[in-house]
Amino acid sequence: MMIHEITAITGKYKARKRIGRGEGSGHGKTAGMGHKGASSRSGYAAKRAFEGGQMPFFRRLAKVGFSNVNFAMQFWTVNLGDLLAHPLFAKGGVVNAERLIEAGLIRDTKRPLKILGDMKRLEGKGLTVKLNITAQRVSDTVRKAVVDAGGSVTETGTRRDNVRGIDRNSADRTPKNLTKKPKLRAAKKFDKPAKGKKAKGGEGAEGAAPAPKAPKGDKPKKAPEKQA
Repeated sequence: MMIHEITAITGKYKARKRIGRGEGSGHGKTAGMGHKGASSRSGYAAKRAFEGGQMPFFRRLAKVGFSNVNFAMQFWTVNLGDLLAHPLFAKGGVVNAERLIEAGLIRDTKRPLKILGDMKRLEGKGLTVKLNITAQRVSDTVRKAVVDAGGSVTETGTRRDNVRGIDRNSADRTPKNLTKKPKLRAAKKFDKPAKGKKAKGGEGAEGAAPAPKAPKGDKPKKAPEKQA
């Protein structure tokens, strides 16, 4: 074939591949299916992303996406037993992040401080000294033990607590700064009655009994007309 013999229809029609028609065709015997194995049998279908048993490509890729793990609050935690076992606090006194760094119980102030109530190191002995604790978080067990011993506890709260308006020193620790809209299923609790809506029991004073209705069969009697 020469270059001038190529036309627009050249290669437009291609003869189908005839398999299993003798060795001379080049596609006889195994008919292009190869020797042995599942792929040479009838009914075989390759599964998508199957790579012969090795770790598939989509599982070799790193996992990416959003996770709340990156936003978890990391604390420096100190147990009350470790606190009292240290000679700096054995006789009581002020407990805050600066003094704990001085004692070597925490590393720095980059994380918020939390005081926990484990006292196993005291071997059953309770708190007998007066402590004045100032930390971002203090467990309720520690708060009760310190207050009962005559000390004081001041929780300054974490940055997240301050943003949400949570007072850690009060009994009500619910967030006061609700910036998110309520969900649809909980919206009814936040709905207010529409303005101009009549109170139950009629237009009169609140709680007034409604006027009795006349029976359906009785019609109101007309007053007799005056004669001239």
